[in-house]
Amino acid sequence: MESVAIPVARLSSGDGAMPCIGMGTAVYPIIESEITKSAVLQAIGLGYRHFDTASIYLTEKALGDAIAEALRNGLLKSRSEVFITSKLWCSDAHRHLVLPALQKTLRNLQLEYLDLYLIHWPVSSKPGEFIVPVEKENLLPMDFGSVWEAMEECHALGLTKAIGVSNFSCKKLDLLLSTAKVKPAVTQVEMNPLLRQKKLREFCERKGIDVCAYSPLGGKGTIWGDNKVMECQALKEIAKDRGKTLAQVCLRWVYEQNVSVLVKSFSKERLKENLGIFDWELSEDDLQKIDHLPQHRSVSGETLNLVSENGPYKSLNELWEDEE
Repeated sequence: MESVAIPVARLSSGDGAMPCIGMGTAVYPIIESEITKSAVLQAIGLGYRHFDTASIYLTEKALGDAIAEALRNGLLKSRSEVFITSKLWCSDAHRHLVLPALQKTLRNLQLEYLDLYLIHWPVSSKPGEFIVPVEKENLLPMDFGSVWEAMEECHALGLTKAIGVSNFSCKKLDLLLSTAKVKPAVTQVEMNPLLRQKKLREFCERKGIDVCAYSPLGGKGTIWGDNKVMECQALKEIAKDRGKTLAQVCLRWVYEQNVSVLVKSFSKERLKENLGIFDWELSEDDLQKIDHLPQHRSVSGETLNLVSENGPYKSLNELWEDEE
C-alpha cells in the first residue's frame, strides 16, 4: 500500500509531536474487534500514525492488538512511530481511580505508556457504573483540582507523555488552569465547518494548548451525531468547485485552522481519501462562505445523559456556556 507522509504538530506542552490527522475508533453500536483491528492495520499501511481511543469505546484491546501485529510484521519499526490517545471515563474521574483506570487502559493496549491521556468529559459519575449513556441519577460534579492532580501524577510516572482534556469550555479550562501544575497539552473538541470553535481556539492559542478536532463531518452514524454537515448545500458546492469530496473540504478546513483532526472510517478507500488534503488549499471565497454558515453542535452531551435537572449541569448552556 502507498503510504502518505502526514505533517505533525509539536505539542506546546508535554512531549512529542502529534500527527495532524489521526484515526478515531469510536463506533456505535459496538462492532467486532477483528473489524477494528483490520481497519487499524490498513490505516497504518496507508501512513496513519495517530490513533484515538477511549475506555468507553471498548476499542482499546483491538487497537492494541493491531499495533502489536504491526510491530511483529514490520509495518511499524518501533512503538515510538505511533501517537496513541485514550481517555478517562466519567465513572473513573475520581482522584483515587485515575491511576488504576490508566493502568487498565495500558494493559488493554499492551503498551507501557500513552502519548496523550485525556479527561473525557468535565463531569464525574458514580464509580463502577461504566455505561453509556450515563444514568442521570449517577451524575456527580467533578472535582477538577483533585482529578487533574491525579492526571499530573500519571504524567510524572511516565505512564503518559502528555495529559489533556476533552469537551471542556473556556471557563472550565480556566478553572482547571487556576490550580494546575502541568497545563493541558491538548483539548479535544467537536469542530467542523458548522461548529468553528473560534472563541475556544483563540483561548487555547493564548494559553499554549493545542486543539484536536473530533466529528469533523458531524458524527454521522454515532450515538451523538447527525447529518447536518454532510447535507450542507454550501459545503457541497465548495466541494464540487474544488473537485474534492465534501469530507475532504471539511478536513482541509480544520487543518487550515492549525488544528489536528480525527477521522473515523473503517473503509480503506475512505481512509485513503481522508489523507488527500495536504496538497491543495481552500480559497478565500471558500473560507468566507464557511465563516458565514450557521453554527450547530452535533455532540451536545444530551444523548449521553450528561445534562439533568438533578446533575451538575442542568442545561446545555451550563455544560457548554454558549461557546459556539
